[in-house]
Amino acid sequence: MAAAEVSSETHNPNSDSQKLPEMLDRGWKLFEEVDSTNEPTGSNPVQVKVKRAVQLLEEATRMVAQLDLFSENEELEEIATADLKYLLLPALLGALAMKQVNQAKRLEHVQSARVYFLDFLKRCKDYSIISFELPRDRTPGSPECPEEAGTGATAASKPPDLVAMATQRQAKIERYKQKKEAEARLSEIRSAVESGLADDEVVRDFYLLHVRKWITVALEEIESIDQEIEILKRMDVLKRSPAKPAPSQQRPPMKPFILTKDAVQARVFGAGYPSLPTMTVNDWYEQHRKHGVLPDQGIPRSAADIDNEEREKEEKERQIENDDEEALQKARDWDNWKDTHRRGYGNRQNMG
Repeated sequence: MAAAEVSSETHNPNSDSQKLPEMLDRGWKLFEEVDSTNEPTGSNPVQVKVKRAVQLLEEATRMVAQLDLFSENEELEEIATADLKYLLLPALLGALAMKQVNQAKRLEHVQSARVYFLDFLKRCKDYSIISFELPRDRTPGSPECPEEAGTGATAASKPPDLVAMATQRQAKIERYKQKKEAEARLSEIRSAVESGLADDEVVRDFYLLHVRKWITVALEEIESIDQEIEILKRMDVLKRSPAKPAPSQQRPPMKPFILTKDAVQARVFGAGYPSLPTMTVNDWYEQHRKHGVLPDQGIPRSAADIDNEEREKEEKERQIENDDEEALQKARDWDNWKDTHRRGYGNRQNMG
């Protein structure tokens, strides 16, 4: 297979701006600038670079497809060293899609990024670059895409698979180690490759290390994207569903009962009215006091009321201590009157 530089120049002899190697290098450089910048991702300068990088890499992807640089029938060793870097095109496009910040199109962006990352992983799997488990294809209509209805309840009802969880954790640890090793090796040979002094074997190793590193990145990103897609879909459903008014809490109807003065009356009325429960005044007061529904419960008294009560109490005590004849006489008359008159005597209102 001819190198991409030769092929691209053959297809575009009169347009230097359309050379495939330059388009990839410029798009890749813009991505690295965006990825390493300290500016907010949503700032206008960063988003302009993201948009420009996407345009360059999408055009490069179309040219790679036209040139048919990769084939399912060839082995990794058959790919020319100069063509290896074009394996990274979908991975870079997926990473750039994740950096787009239009909130109204967030679900569209993350789904697009997943397609890019999965396409990259499938190509790497075909060439057996490293061993890894390919994520499921969740594209609507694909055999691996679960049905929308009922998946949430089914997944929630299944007990966690501890063996699978342990396997996934071990795979993550291995991928992390591979990523760190690839990054360390890349930092060692980067200067030699960029200066053009490296031989073909070092250059080939350089691009394969990039591919291995991006395999780890793509697997991590797809796992994160799947979680975000579920959240975004639920938020969309909540926005479209009308808000239901909260059901009003109605108190249960109060059962009738006979309020009596004391336990003796309770026994008397209870015998006469077996279908109605009886309750003494003290029982009624105690029950309502426990539930905090008495009129004076929960209402703090003012300082003026407390002071007035204290003054009245002190005044009565002072009068008694000073043997106030008038106060003592009123107290004696009141005690004598209560001895000879039962409670409620003289109350003849509303008696017909």
